[in-house]
Amino acid sequence: MATRNKNTQADRIAAICKDELRFGLVGFCAAKQTQHAAALGSWLRAGKHGSMEWFTKNLDLRVDPGKLLPGAQSIILVADVYAPRGDDDAGQPDTPPRAGKIARYARGKDYHGVIKRRLHRLTDTLQGKYRREKFKAFVDTAPILEREHAASAGLGWIGKNTLLIHPEIGSYFLLGGVLTTLKLTPPPEQAVVEDHCGTCTKCIDACPTDAIAPYSVDASRCISEMTIERRGTIPEEFHEPIGDWLFGCDICQEVCPHNSERPEGVEQADILGAYKPRRRAFDVLEVLNWTEDDRREAFTTSAMKRAKLDMMQRNALIVAKNLLKDGDDPALRAGVAEHEIV
Repeated sequence: MATRNKNTQADRIAAICKDELRFGLVGFCAAKQTQHAAALGSWLRAGKHGSMEWFTKNLDLRVDPGKLLPGAQSIILVADVYAPRGDDDAGQPDTPPRAGKIARYARGKDYHGVIKRRLHRLTDTLQGKYRREKFKAFVDTAPILEREHAASAGLGWIGKNTLLIHPEIGSYFLLGGVLTTLKLTPPPEQAVVEDHCGTCTKCIDACPTDAIAPYSVDASRCISEMTIERRGTIPEEFHEPIGDWLFGCDICQEVCPHNSERPEGVEQADILGAYKPRRRAFDVLEVLNWTEDDRREAFTTSAMKRAKLDMMQRNALIVAKNLLKDGDDPALRAGVAEHEIV
């Protein structure tokens, strides 16, 4: 049986993405308008975006990639894996005392720069080959529904927790892409991944704030939104459910069967050194005593730098009180009392 000559434009671009730029996943889709504009509008009107007001801006660009890049025909989607399946925090040697946990995606270098630098190398290469075409690199800071397009490009299915899940690598990965006026035909072997969630409700059941309904998240109740995006106070009802999460939350991913440990001998996804955890947690007593210079030093080259000092100390105070419920710590108790007086 004759084999296909893998020398199409998409094949050549995929080879660059995987072999030269070391992206874990790559796929292609047409630059089409979203099929879920009505649902997105209802979600926003219900206030389920929480404090993420940026989501309501440039909505016309978000739902139609052709307005973000006029004449756009195709989207190249890529993904970086930042943690392995089966990643377990238990007993990690670098966990500080009085630990306030950090979401896994933020434990290494800032993914925005890690991904975008390589995407710019890709666009420079493509611009040199296709001089009449336009290329626009993006990560999640651009107004584009990257998860929907990534699902169309075969990078996974959107799970009940609304995260993209790949059947082999799970959901611990980050997305980026390139919008282009170049018309690209996906390789025949690329296929849309069917939904593997089935009757499973583990992510829904495990969420301590009841933020997840099937295929929908109320961000106003999400620990990640509250600890990363929210600038003001966090309602008292959410303090205990936040537990020891200082920045972000991974609970719905930790319980997902598709993130469970792979059997011995099964190849794991390649993870770039940039995503190697520099820290898994901060000592919340130290955070309570931070100055602005301390915060800046701690967040150098980190995606956490979006969180301001008052936000981090607000989060640290909540986590500290939760830790004190599990056992007395005179130094931490004194730090909490001092911070509350201030």
